[in-house]
Amino acid sequence: MGLFDDNSSVGKVTIKGHDLICPICGNDSFYQRTTQLNTAGMTFLGLDWANQNAFNYYCSECGYMFWFHPLD
Repeated sequence: MGLFDDNSSVGKVTIKGHDLICPICGNDSFYQRTTQLNTAGMTFLGLDWANQNAFNYYCSECGYMFWFHPLD
Protein backbone atom coordinates (compact mmCIF):
# COMPACT_ATOMS: atom_id res chain seq x y z
CA MET A 1 0.00 0.00 0.00
CA GLY A 2 1.59 3.26 -1.14
CA LEU A 3 1.22 6.86 -0.17
CA PHE A 4 -1.08 7.79 -3.09
CA ASP A 5 -2.80 4.46 -3.86
CA ASP A 6 -6.04 4.70 -5.77
CA ASN A 7 -7.88 2.73 -8.42
CA SER A 8 -6.50 4.60 -11.46
CA SER A 9 -4.21 2.89 -13.91
CA VAL A 10 -0.47 3.34 -14.13
CA GLY A 11 1.06 4.35 -17.45
CA LYS A 12 3.66 6.26 -19.38
CA VAL A 13 3.01 9.97 -19.98
CA THR A 14 4.06 12.11 -22.94
CA ILE A 15 3.86 15.91 -22.74
CA LYS A 16 4.34 17.78 -26.04
CA GLY A 17 6.33 14.89 -27.49
CA HIS A 18 8.54 14.36 -24.42
CA ASP A 19 8.31 11.26 -22.22
CA LEU A 20 7.84 12.14 -18.57
CA ILE A 21 10.60 10.73 -16.35
CA CYS A 22 10.69 11.10 -12.56
CA PRO A 23 13.66 13.30 -11.58
CA ILE A 24 13.88 11.58 -8.18
CA CYS A 25 13.96 7.86 -9.03
CA GLY A 26 14.06 7.70 -12.86
CA ASN A 27 10.75 5.82 -13.11
CA ASP A 28 8.59 6.32 -16.22
CA SER A 29 5.18 5.14 -14.95
CA PHE A 30 2.70 7.57 -13.42
CA TYR A 31 -0.77 7.76 -11.96
CA GLN A 32 -2.96 10.63 -13.19
CA ARG A 33 -5.34 12.84 -11.22
CA THR A 34 -6.71 16.38 -11.27
CA THR A 35 -6.54 18.97 -8.51
CA GLN A 36 -8.69 22.05 -8.21
CA LEU A 37 -6.74 25.32 -8.23
CA ASN A 38 -8.57 27.26 -5.52
CA THR A 39 -8.14 31.00 -5.28
CA ALA A 40 -8.83 33.22 -2.29
CA GLY A 41 -11.29 35.42 -4.19
CA MET A 42 -13.43 32.58 -5.48
CA THR A 43 -13.39 30.89 -2.06
CA PHE A 44 -14.49 34.16 -0.43
CA LEU A 45 -17.41 34.36 -2.87
CA GLY A 46 -18.31 30.68 -2.35
CA LEU A 47 -17.50 29.87 -5.99
CA ASP A 48 -14.75 27.28 -5.50
CA TRP A 49 -16.45 25.01 -8.02
CA ALA A 50 -15.71 27.58 -10.78
CA ASN A 51 -11.92 27.40 -10.39
CA GLN A 52 -9.78 25.62 -12.99
CA ASN A 53 -8.20 22.21 -12.47
CA ALA A 54 -4.55 21.24 -12.86
CA PHE A 55 -3.46 17.89 -14.25
CA ASN A 56 -1.22 15.91 -11.90
CA TYR A 57 0.98 12.96 -12.71
CA TYR A 58 2.59 11.24 -9.74
CA CYS A 59 5.32 8.63 -9.85
CA SER A 60 4.15 5.08 -9.19
CA GLU A 61 7.43 4.35 -7.38
CA CYS A 62 8.26 7.35 -5.13
CA GLY A 63 5.17 9.60 -5.32
CA TYR A 64 6.91 12.68 -6.80
CA MET A 65 4.18 14.81 -8.38
CA PHE A 66 4.20 16.92 -11.52
CA TRP A 67 1.61 19.70 -11.90
CA PHE A 68 0.47 20.96 -15.30
CA HIS A 69 -1.81 23.95 -15.70
CA PRO A 70 -4.28 23.59 -18.58
CA LEU A 71 -3.27 25.82 -21.46
CA ASP A 72 -6.47 27.24 -22.95
